[in-house]
Amino acid sequence: MNLAPGIYKHYKGNLYEVIGVARHSETEEMMAVYKTLYGDFSLWVRPLAMFTETIERDGKAIARFEFIEATA
Repeated sequence: MNLAPGIYKHYKGNLYEVIGVARHSETEEMMAVYKTLYGDFSLWVRPLAMFTETIERDGKAIARFEFIEATA
């Protein structure tokens, strides 16, 4: 599964920049690598399957992270 680098909006409203995808060294699980675009601009990882999943909110299916725009 690919994940385009760029700016994503979390369903709760905050913006994040996806840096790329990495493989966990022990489990080989694919992880999304991203940084916050607020606060301390820290780096985070989340399982790729969770990053790209659809969740239910207010009875509607929505993306956990919505692609906003590509980065250079």
